[in-house]
Amino acid sequence: MLILKKSNIFVLRFVMHRGAIHKSLVRLKQNKQKGFAVLVDPDSVSLPQIEKLAHQCNKAKVDYLFIGGSLMTSNHLNECIIRFKENSAIPVSLFPGSPSQVSKEADALLYLSLLSGRNPELLIGAHVVSAPIVKESGLEIISTAYIVVDGGAPTTVSYMSHSLPIPHDKNDIAVCTAMAGEFQGKNIIYMDAGSGAQNPISEQMIKSVAENIALPLIVGGGILTPEKAYNNCKAGADVIVVGNAIEKDAQLISEMSEAIHSAAVVA
Repeated sequence: MLILKKSNIFVLRFVMHRGAIHKSLVRLKQNKQKGFAVLVDPDSVSLPQIEKLAHQCNKAKVDYLFIGGSLMTSNHLNECIIRFKENSAIPVSLFPGSPSQVSKEADALLYLSLLSGRNPELLIGAHVVSAPIVKESGLEIISTAYIVVDGGAPTTVSYMSHSLPIPHDKNDIAVCTAMAGEFQGKNIIYMDAGSGAQNPISEQMIKSVAENIALPLIVGGGILTPEKAYNNCKAGADVIVVGNAIEKDAQLISEMSEAIHSAAVVA
């Protein structure tokens, strides 16, 4: 454990051991607990805002910070991570628009393979090109089956990936895609309706997928209320990811966190 001093405030930072974040996700599922991840797009925040967010996340007992975006136009990713980690011990995982968006300042990299699409570049092509950079980074690499579901509005990820999402009412396709990801040896399943989704992933789809996989299930996109977050957890999501809603109303962080953590199954 490292103890840092900033502006006369002592901040505890835990040295992340390799595999620690993935193990924590597995423990959540095994113990029937629920996790809350805040998603930050570096293009949408300033450094003072990221510092304020860190304090809000600490107070709300957020479990994870995901950082990244489908299209990154700013050049302060490293600075955002550094500023956050100076003020919080919450682990930071990269959520990249491409596997080459790597920062050594993070704790882990969600190594996304877009299984719901048919673009070979985002299935394996970009991964091959970025593999040396990823290995050299020293980050914890979490192999992630990324499944995009139609959220009722065009999303950046669909446009940039040149790939159609899974239709919102095709539970069987989502289940089979998640199962295929598990059979391929992925570490986690991440289902996403996309930033700004009008329709979040249905609870029935979440339930169907959760009942057919043993991997931790992360769900995000269009989750705007604590009630929806709670219901998604009860349907089978192990981690809920919220981004846009918090950007619009930072006070939602505490309400979302309370709702998500209250959905844990009591033995």
